[in-house]
Amino acid sequence: MKDEKKAPKLRFKGFTDDWEQCKLGDVAKITMGQSPNSKNYTDNPKDHILVQGNADMKDGQVHPRIWTTEITKIADKGDLILSVRAPVGDIGKTSYDVVIGRGVAAIKGNEFIFQLLKRMKTVGYWTKYSTGSTFESINSLEINNAVINLPKEHEQNKVGKILSYMDHAITLHEEKKRQLERLKSALLKKMFADKSGYPAVRFEGFGGKWDQCKLGNVGTFRGGFGFPENEQGNIDGIAFYKVSDMNDSCNTLTMRKASNYVTSSQISKNKWKPILNQNIIFAKVGAAVYLERKRKAMGPFLLDNNMMAFQPKDADIDYIYYVFQRLRISKHAQVGTLPSLNASELRNITIYIPSLNEQKAVADLMVSLDHTIILYDFKLELLKKLKSSLLQHMFI
Repeated sequence: MKDEKKAPKLRFKGFTDDWEQCKLGDVAKITMGQSPNSKNYTDNPKDHILVQGNADMKDGQVHPRIWTTEITKIADKGDLILSVRAPVGDIGKTSYDVVIGRGVAAIKGNEFIFQLLKRMKTVGYWTKYSTGSTFESINSLEINNAVINLPKEHEQNKVGKILSYMDHAITLHEEKKRQLERLKSALLKKMFADKSGYPAVRFEGFGGKWDQCKLGNVGTFRGGFGFPENEQGNIDGIAFYKVSDMNDSCNTLTMRKASNYVTSSQISKNKWKPILNQNIIFAKVGAAVYLERKRKAMGPFLLDNNMMAFQPKDADIDYIYYVFQRLRISKHAQVGTLPSLNASELRNITIYIPSLNEQKAVADLMVSLDHTIILYDFKLELLKKLKSSLLQHMFI
């Protein structure tokens, strides 16, 4: 541990030397971009890859999008690419030799410089140059004169390596999560019957045509209640849920997520009938994508008038929950200033239902997938928080 101006709060064992303050341009060659004439842009991958700005980078890497036959300024494979126009400070790497436009600059730097530039973006280093400008940008002088602190090369390599490892782990978890989400999307299409009455993919041991029926035949819709703001805020009684209580990654409403509670006297006074047992809850007003959440038996509760509940009867709640996901019920919203769903229309939506055993088999697989996706999401959050903490404490 040393003075914060000379050494970071967290460093590898064996390093005690003070870090040296210098300018970015003194330790890294910087090349400002120059855009080719737009008439030379192409979509031919055999031409030169053009990097114009943030749109040409994804997950910290250049992703070819536009090509050009004209060479202006170039960046070599392995160079760092810094966005110099809105959004200023985004940083990536290129795995190709590329032509760079005026929206970016190329920097010849190691992994330590790459991670340092990431941190500078995170802490808002570049905003002092672009604040107040009509068009957010930074110039060559500001980049070259950017003040940084550097350790000796060996320590740079150690810091860069561990942060690069964190980036790799985050990327792997993000890709795994995307794969699982794509798998789930495919299964929602293939494991539920279409108009033929048969699913494209099915568990062994199940056969026969699925029953065609209306959504209203397999469950009951319940609307919410208008609950005056001046009567909200109770800390005991029956849970009262709003749309904001649905912003939870685990797809399940829990008592602790309720905005407020409603006392028994208020329920009696207004003749409200609380919702019990297993239900699917969804927003019915104003949302472009209507959120759905499962709610199993955890005591009675009430909903506000922007929400609706569906309680299945003689059907598996998890299966019906995924039927809701597959239906994309937002397509059934009434068009208006504030789009909304109408229970009478939802009741008439045609769905297909297999035997209860097949419902449970399909639902169990989908639930397992959801749990795995949530697990990867949780791991991702932990990794990102750890990476953020390392960026904060391993640099001056």
